[in-house]
Amino acid sequence: MRDLPWLLRMMRRRTRKGPAARYDVQWEPAVPVPGADGSTLLTDHYAPLTTEPCPTVLLRAPYIRGGFPWNYLYGALVAEQGFHVLLQSSRGTGGSDGEFAAWSNEARDGQAAVDWIRKQDFFTGDLYTLGPSYMTYSQLALAAAPPPEWRGAVAQVGLTDPYRFFWPGGQFALERSLVGGLGLFSQARTFRANLGAVVRMQMRLSGMLRRVPVIETYPTLFGGPRPEFENWLTSPSPDDPYWADADVGPAAAALPVPVSLCTGWHDLAADQVIELYQRRRDAGLETDLLIGPWTHTNSLERGWAEVFGQALRRLRGEAPELPVRVHVGGADEWRDLPDWPPAGVRRRRLSLGPGTLTETPGQGTSSFRYDPADPTPSIGGALQSPTQGTRDMAKLERRADVLLFTSEPLTEAVEVLGPVHAEFTAATSAASGDLFARLCDVDPAGKSINVCDGLARIAPDGRTVVSMGSTAHRFRPGHRMRLLVAGGAYPRWLRNYGTGEPVATATRMVATETTIQHDSVLVISENGSTEPKGH
Repeated sequence: MRDLPWLLRMMRRRTRKGPAARYDVQWEPAVPVPGADGSTLLTDHYAPLTTEPCPTVLLRAPYIRGGFPWNYLYGALVAEQGFHVLLQSSRGTGGSDGEFAAWSNEARDGQAAVDWIRKQDFFTGDLYTLGPSYMTYSQLALAAAPPPEWRGAVAQVGLTDPYRFFWPGGQFALERSLVGGLGLFSQARTFRANLGAVVRMQMRLSGMLRRVPVIETYPTLFGGPRPEFENWLTSPSPDDPYWADADVGPAAAALPVPVSLCTGWHDLAADQVIELYQRRRDAGLETDLLIGPWTHTNSLERGWAEVFGQALRRLRGEAPELPVRVHVGGADEWRDLPDWPPAGVRRRRLSLGPGTLTETPGQGTSSFRYDPADPTPSIGGALQSPTQGTRDMAKLERRADVLLFTSEPLTEAVEVLGPVHAEFTAATSAASGDLFARLCDVDPAGKSINVCDGLARIAPDGRTVVSMGSTAHRFRPGHRMRLLVAGGAYPRWLRNYGTGEPVATATRMVATETTIQHDSVLVISENGSTEPKGH
């Protein structure tokens, strides 16, 4: 063991992200741990300076093991609370032997890591797992054969089903695939280098508008071909062989150890996190859920106090008084609840009219023209770019390829707690078309911000349901509710070329005229309880 690197020592002295340290910490980097196939997987061990027995926390990922934020937030800060922390680089990453293959080896190598942990003198027999994003996947991959020493899991802003992560709504999520791919298999050596690579990728995305097919243009963003990305891009069905056995959701839903789940309203996989909570709740398994006003990336920055607090409670074997804690937008308050969605919500249907959103069924149609050569941009929502999260919709709403359906000013508050979706009767003039739907909150001055959204392919019979995820948001008196509708959101989703060709190899673009019947509706989950309580 050795002293922590000087940067970590300085950060622990000058910044305080979390409760006061209980112990000083030492560090042993690059410990060789055998993987399932005998390859060496490098593992950093952060140890509290104490003779007392301390539980062990395992984190496994293809990220920059020794770099910020992992070494600080998940190495030093967890260890100083009284835990042996093992931060391991997945096979083929961070100096570990072998070749990285997303999803394929995490269960086997995770079990091999547990086998090694059992033989260590510091191990007390109490094992916990922790981590965000891919670290969630790698820890829940153990659920198929849970180690008997596993005492609890903390799964943060993570996915369980890779197919639905890369093809949400059945359409290819371009931006998250590119940025996520950079993090998974580009393996920048430092946080600064990785950030620079992401910025360069964002700047080069506009060049993809001018060149097709995607299968030939994407290598310029990575500096060369990436077979893993091509597997994602060319596997549009959950039944494609690439996705076989990749979904760890069913095993995680039956995992008999306590699980803490964390996500943000604009997280990339919020739908999967909420679904896992509900499946475990229905099975009677101990689970708590935290949802904040965060995106996938800023949850560890803006939300660290809440995120780390939840993690420490689970690692200490503590359960919250109520299992669900959500942030209510529009009210800027936290709400502790016995369940999600909470009891008392009711479905409310709002009909589309000529620019209106009312209780009265509408008549007539509205239409817009979508041109894949000038695709409707993605602004706000579940992105990893600087425009992620809650944003002013003015620039987007000024576009000619966007429809707006707006209610009258509200005479009393409307609180939406739960899932939101839109039911459209729509037609497209091209062989293929998409519908992007977004719920917005418009204040008395006319400023519109995004609340939740989703995208779906227009069904052959025109009856198209767009799932817009879940939200907790209070529309205040004097505010208006707005449904924004467009034909896409690029580069969050790959643009629809209008030809029906496979998206990876499509080379032609056809502009499409999309018509929406005014029997279409927005369906919200309205809080029907008495005066809401929050703090």
